[in-house]
Formats: sequence, C-alpha cells, structure tokens
Amino acid sequence: MKKNLLLLLTIAGVLFSHSSFAQLTPAPSSTQTIIQDFGLGKITLTYSRPNVKGRKIFGYTEPYNAVWRTGANAATTITFTDDVTLEGHKVIAGTYGIFSIPAEDEWTIILSKNAKQWGAYDYKAADDYLRFTVKGMKIQEKVETLTLQFTNVFPTSADLNLLWEHTALVIHLTTDIDARVMARIDSAMQTDKKPYYDAIIYYWNNNKDMTKALPWAMALQTVPGFPPMVVKLWLARTELRVGDKAAAVKAAQEGIAAAQTAKSTEYVRLNTEVLTDAKK
Repeated sequence: MKKNLLLLLTIAGVLFSHSSFAQLTPAPSSTQTIIQDFGLGKITLTYSRPNVKGRKIFGYTEPYNAVWRTGANAATTITFTDDVTLEGHKVIAGTYGIFSIPAEDEWTIILSKNAKQWGAYDYKAADDYLRFTVKGMKIQEKVETLTLQFTNVFPTSADLNLLWEHTALVIHLTTDIDARVMARIDSAMQTDKKPYYDAIIYYWNNNKDMTKALPWAMALQTVPGFPPMVVKLWLARTELRVGDKAAAVKAAQEGIAAAQTAKSTEYVRLNTEVLTDAKK
C-alpha cells in the first residue's frame, strides 16, 4: 500500500515538474476556474473536469464511501474572500480543498484546511475544517464532463451544483451582509458623495423602509450624470412603495417621456410597469 502511494506521489511530482514546459498536448481533464461575486466578496472555484468516456463512475471508478478529490488531478479548491455559510455551517474567509465521499444516497462534503494536494492520496481527516452531508440525486440526462457551477445566485444566497454522469447534488450557500451594508450606507450618507442611487436600489430590493429612501430619490434628481429616465423610474418606484400612487403616476409618465426621447425601449417598459401598478 505504501509503495503504491509513493509511486503515485512520484508520478504526480513528475507531472508537476513537466508542467513548467510548454504544453504539447491537451490535458485529458481540462481545468476550469469560476469566479463568482457573492455578497460583498467573491468565490473562486478551481477544479479539473474528467469525462465519463463510457465508464461507470460512481460506485466503480469513484468508489462509494471513499474520499474523492471532487475532480481530477490536483484537488478541487475554493476560496472565499468573505465569511459564508454552507448548509448552515459557518465558514470563515480563506482557501480550502473540497473533498467528498460519494454514496448512493447521501454524500459527505469535506472542506480541508490543506488545499494544496494532488488527488486525495495525501488526504488526512485531521486537516478537515468542516464536514456535512447532502443528498445525491439521480438525473436522467447524462452529463459527460464533470460540472461544478453556481446557480440561483442572489445577493445573499446561491447554490453550488455538482453534475456528473447521472448524478447531481446541490450545496446551499448563504452570507449575512445586511447589517454591514446598512451601516455602510448610513456612514456614506454623512459624506459629500452620498450614494443615493445604490442606497435606493438596496432598500427597494430588500424591502427596507422606503420612507427613508424617498428623500434620496428626490435628491437623485439633482445629481448630474443620471439620465432622467433612470431617475424618474426610481422615484416612481419609491413613491409607489410608500403608497403615494398619484406621485408615482406622475414620475412614471415623466420617465416614459424621457425614455422615448432617449429611444430606450427598456426604460419605456420599466417605467410603464410602474405606471400600470400605480393605476391599479
């Protein structure tokens, strides 16, 4: 067993040493890096993507109940620039190796503090930062190339999906940024460069007190550089949210006129949507 491990590590070392030379042939398992904005930070995911190539994968090529690198070649890594929560578990900002233990129904997902590993040959449970389980799902469509991707991405939540062969699983991510964003808005409003536009959008998208945002929407009209069709849209939306339908109708109509002058079909549509809602 030890001889086989040493042989594998030696082969890995040879592969790493040759990687410094110009690449002569394509890698059998291509590498992909995904950078995803999330909350106030970013997530960077790097993994190698093996293909099925006619094999039976889970339960055979990748045995059940054995630690897997969750990819090919070097272990899959994930970097969080801000604290996040994975399936209810707090994860502090940093870089981790993603390992997994496939099973027929329920997988174990592992974040390792040792992110720089070739495969899972040198994996040690003592390096675990976190373990949790997720349900595996059978899918009808065959996914030839191992795919990790972010879906359902919102400011404070997202899903990390794994798909390969006829198996899929989802890891739910969340981040708690509201208190920090609100504090940043309050602080910035005390400066000369007041972030009216960004603050109005955050309040509107997150169902905050729009009576506080209304003076900002009014003040935005005096800020140079903002197209009238945009300013009127957010004024109308804010006025509608606080219950002043008559004011919202007036602002939306002015937004439509400005958008027509600018020949912006998008802002004609957006202002018309507010106008329709205000007239109900």
